[in-house]
Amino acid sequence: MAEVRVLADDPPLAGTFRRFWPYLRPHRAILAAALLASVASTAAVVGIAPAIGWGVDAVSAGDRGRLWQAVVLMVGLALARMLLLRWSELLLSAAGERTIRGLRDLVVARLARAPLRFIEAHRTGDLLRRSTGEIADLTLFLRDQLPNLLGVSLTIALTTVLLLVYSWLLTLLLVVLFLPLAIAIVAWFNRGASQAYGRQAAADAAMTAAFTETLSAHEALVAPGRPQEWIRRFREDNDRLQQVADRTLVVQNRLELFGMIEGLATAALLLLSVWLVRAGHLGVGTVVVFVVATRNLFEGVLTLSGLAGQAQLARVGLARLTDLLDALPPVPGSAPVPGTGLAAVPSARGGGGGGGLPAHGDLVADDLGFGYVDGAEVLRDVSVTFPTGDRAGLVGVTGSGKTTLAKLLAGLYEPDVGAVRYGGVDLRAVPAREVRARIVLVPQQVHIITGTLAENLALVPGAPGRPAMERAVDILGLGDWAARLGGLDADLGTRGERLSAGERQIVGLLRAALIDPPVLLLDEATADLDPDAALQLETAVERLRPGRTLVVIAHRPSTIERLPRIVRLDAGRLV
Repeated sequence: MAEVRVLADDPPLAGTFRRFWPYLRPHRAILAAALLASVASTAAVVGIAPAIGWGVDAVSAGDRGRLWQAVVLMVGLALARMLLLRWSELLLSAAGERTIRGLRDLVVARLARAPLRFIEAHRTGDLLRRSTGEIADLTLFLRDQLPNLLGVSLTIALTTVLLLVYSWLLTLLLVVLFLPLAIAIVAWFNRGASQAYGRQAAADAAMTAAFTETLSAHEALVAPGRPQEWIRRFREDNDRLQQVADRTLVVQNRLELFGMIEGLATAALLLLSVWLVRAGHLGVGTVVVFVVATRNLFEGVLTLSGLAGQAQLARVGLARLTDLLDALPPVPGSAPVPGTGLAAVPSARGGGGGGGLPAHGDLVADDLGFGYVDGAEVLRDVSVTFPTGDRAGLVGVTGSGKTTLAKLLAGLYEPDVGAVRYGGVDLRAVPAREVRARIVLVPQQVHIITGTLAENLALVPGAPGRPAMERAVDILGLGDWAARLGGLDADLGTRGERLSAGERQIVGLLRAALIDPPVLLLDEATADLDPDAALQLETAVERLRPGRTLVVIAHRPSTIERLPRIVRLDAGRLV
């Protein structure tokens, strides 16, 4: 059985940055420039401590010339640091925005081409959180925290080098007192951080998913007077999120121990410095440099510990986003992905070179087997042929597999076993856009977007213009209906709230007429309509039928009686 890649709630963090590097590679030039500017600005900060030490030694020696030189050097370093820091922040911000824009484009492009089976296997809210929320969090990190993270890390590294140059003995003392405890604290933090931050991200996504689903089912909750059910479910998810957030805070507080280490190390350092000065092994200027530099070092470590939590959150979000991108099919074609500069990888399904589908042909299901989950087959050993120009009904009780078979015939699902062929060509061997041009399924629940009738009709392939839309309305005899609605510019409301069930089906038929496919599959368009609406819809179908194969999933006896051929399903098998 073919498996659907299920996204992990808490994906592994190992190798996250390595997997993410391809999305940064197109911007490596601007990132390198930003990194160099950060190094230069950090070097200016670190250089202030030696300048102060030089000035102190000049005062001790009564050398006014050297003192003024030290003052000028300190002013120059401060100005250089300010300018270089601003430059590096601008460069990092620009690189981050370019990367984020490319990620948004890439996620949308891949989700738009994702198999229907993948979309249906995941909660809408979770996909929404990964494709928007995780990117938004990453944007904030790149814009606000990453420049500080780079600057602080460089400050710690350069300050350590400076301390080694001035006194290896004091540096050794600092390392002995500070390094083992610091490593232990970081290890303790990392031991709990991966799980804690991962669970917080998963709980956040679960709450978003539950809220999205409940919002969609608002009418079902309000109609029977059960809005408290919404409140109860939201509170449960919110309480779970609060619990894991509290656990995350406990883990993050482990880093506060760095403050205690700083006090102990600074006290020991001052005592040893005084002894070395009295013994004549160190000058006062060197001690001042060490005190200032050590202060910079500890402030950097404390700042870094504060940023560690934000970095861990960004890492978890990046892992969840990378998990989504890895699960989605690559964008077909060889053109660069918009905004990233990355060449798209040809899709495994329909990457080209298969001859394509013929203009007309028989639609054949050959020994199909399909299941949504392991061990639960919906269809078994289904073989049926719909010849060119056929007019057939697909019937069976609820749950017999009719809609699933229709989606397989339309190429929306790929079979676990067997194949669907059109004109002798396996649908999996050609690009999806070519399948959509030959075989169109009008579902029972036609999706309507917020906007006008014309904007909804424009969703079909090929971007049809208004003349084509007007012709489709005339061909189906729907001119009066469109006029009553307000024409092509009629506002259909939020998600089509101004349309009845029958009018939604009409929009679906108009989309099909714009595509003009050789094969049309209708998932019982008239099942829940009143007789007048059903008659109007059936008349439109009859106008659309000539010259094409028509397969109707039928429930109404009157519909079944008018169909010359019936294909019956029972428990996933042909009868």
